[in-house]
Order: sequence, then C-alpha cells, then structure tokens
Amino acid sequence: MLTPQGLKGKQYRITGNSYPRLGRPPKKSRKVFALIAAVLALALIGLGGVQLWDIFSGKGKNASAEACATPSGKPLAAPAPEPAPTVPGSAAAPIDPKAVPQPAAVTVNVYNATAKAGLAARTAEELQKRGFVIGKVGNAPAELDKKVPGTAQVIAGPAGAGASTLVGSVIAGATSTADARTDGTVDFVIGDSYNALLDEAQAAAALALATKPVPAPSGTGSC
Repeated sequence: MLTPQGLKGKQYRITGNSYPRLGRPPKKSRKVFALIAAVLALALIGLGGVQLWDIFSGKGKNASAEACATPSGKPLAAPAPEPAPTVPGSAAAPIDPKAVPQPAAVTVNVYNATAKAGLAARTAEELQKRGFVIGKVGNAPAELDKKVPGTAQVIAGPAGAGASTLVGSVIAGATSTADARTDGTVDFVIGDSYNALLDEAQAAAALALATKPVPAPSGTGSC
C-alpha cells in the first residue's frame, strides 16, 4: 500500500458511521410527464377563467341564444302549445263559455246506433226534460248503425260548435264530429257503451271543464 507524502508511515483511519449514497439519476421520462401535467393544469385554469368571464359579463346568454338558431342563422320559432285535452263527458275541446247556448235554443236529433230497441225515444225524453228541443228521433243512418263503439257520437256543423259542447257534456265519453251542415242542430247518436245520461250536477261540472280557458303559453323556454 502506498503512503501519501507527509504521513511518513502514520496510520490513517476513517471515522464516523455515515457514508455518502449515490441515488439514481432522474429519468428523462419523468421530466416529460411533469411538463405535460403542468401544461394541462395551466390549460384547465385558463378555460375556467374564460367560462367565469362569460358568466359575469353576460356572454353566456348570447351563446345560448345562438345555440337556438337554425343553420341559416334564423332563430327557431317558439314551440306550438299542446292542444287542450278533451274533457271526459264533453264532446268538444275547450270553447268560449259565451258561445254555449241555453238548452232551449238547441235542437237535438236523437239516433239509436245500437241493437237495443226504444233507446232513442227514452234518451230523447231525458234530453227534453233537460230543456233541449227534440228534433228527429229514430234509428241511426246506415253509415253509423252499429258503428259507434263508445257511449255516443255528437255531430254538428260550424254553426253548432257551442251547442255540440253543451250536448256532449250530458254524456260521459262522447266523441265529437263536425260535418258541413249550415244550421245549429246537433245529432246525438247513441253508441254501444251507452247506459244513461249524467245527472245534472255532473253535466254542469263537465260543461264547466269543457269551457275552462286554456292558459296562454309563456313564450319562454330553452332550446
């Protein structure tokens, strides 16, 4: 063993219990991943800042309006209101109460489209007790005979729209049909499911529902 100059044969000992340890050199891939993560974090922070700016500056509303536009750039039309449901016991959709006449001003033709004999006469008598004017009474015409599966079919022309609503309110489940007649008469065609007229209180409630105004659409909504 060679002795360094100046020691002249003296012993040299290393004291202490700590020794330097060499770690693995950092890999290049870790640096790349760290750089990518930092870039993504900055991008997310920037995107969040832009969205907050749009919210507080009101630009978000403009973006929503543009989203509702067609490809041609024209705004979409407001959705059409849903048709009002037909009220059970009424033959017509909701109508202006002022257009509904009194029973004494309505002439009703009563026809029997079932195989039960005498049903038209008995029903006409009940309608007359309610104040209606009775016109023709008899069997239904061939195009309707045995072809009305419900309780009744109420038929009227444009001039009898209000009268049709009134007549339809006295029978549950009646359906309404319009034809080209020019007068205000109403045909009451008895169907296979007919049992009896509604009582006066039930008929009045059905008429009130049939003439209840339909709420106007608010005109606002999202795309």
